Amino acid sequence: MGMLDNIQTGRDAKPPRIMIYGQEGCGKSTWCASAPNAIFIQTEDGLGEIDCRKFPLAQSFGEILASLSALRDEEHDFQTVVIDSADWLERLIFDEVCREFGVRNIEKADGGYGRGYTHALTHWRKVINLLNEIRERRHMMIIFVAHAKVERFEDPENAAYDRYTPRLHKHAASLISEWVDGVFFATKKFRVTKENAGFSGERGIAAPIGADGGERILRTVGSPACIAKNRFSLPSEIPLSWAAFSEAYGNTTEADAK
Repeated sequence: MGMLDNIQTGRDAKPPRIMIYGQEGCGKSTWCASAPNAIFIQTEDGLGEIDCRKFPLAQSFGEILASLSALRDEEHDFQTVVIDSADWLERLIFDEVCREFGVRNIEKADGGYGRGYTHALTHWRKVINLLNEIRERRHMMIIFVAHAKVERFEDPENAAYDRYTPRLHKHAASLISEWVDGVFFATKKFRVTKENAGFSGERGIAAPIGADGGERILRTVGSPACIAKNRFSLPSEIPLSWAAFSEAYGNTTEADAK
């Protein structure tokens, strides 16, 4: 049998891998808690008001690996694992690198010059390898939660501009964004109007669109305003509810099957 006999065709349906990010309090964790049989690995203390199943708050990178190993090796009925949040997990990874090299600052690890961030990537890959095994063996959906930051983007084809990105070191952000099937930006709808500010010229006034301080949405396609992507052919914008995502995701998988 030659290599050409091993060629595969068709869609290889596996549980999705997602990173959802946005500003504090916009509903990211609540959205994740509505995922099927979700279990949270919490790296920050922010789930107190959310009814969900969760591991105790992780205090070290070793505890993260232990929780992931348990989900891989032990019998359970969980269908979704949520790491909340990726940016606080990164702090635990930085602490682990500092411990290994006997320093207090990631910038000084292994003699400095950015080597600490390279070592941090090694630990990120340990997490991703375990998540791959959980996805393959337990058929679980994977969700990373992250906060957002505004970052200057030097566009080689246009003038530089600001955009929302996950609050992670650029190496980790690239690694996770490439690995997941969807990067979703959670935000609220606003309308910006301009008014005369006298000698200062014009100023923008932001007003929410919708109730409760603005309609909450997920952006699933990248734009100059934010980093986003999806491999599911989702609409570029959907309501921030698990029911809306599940319906949109189901529609795309049905279309692919036809």
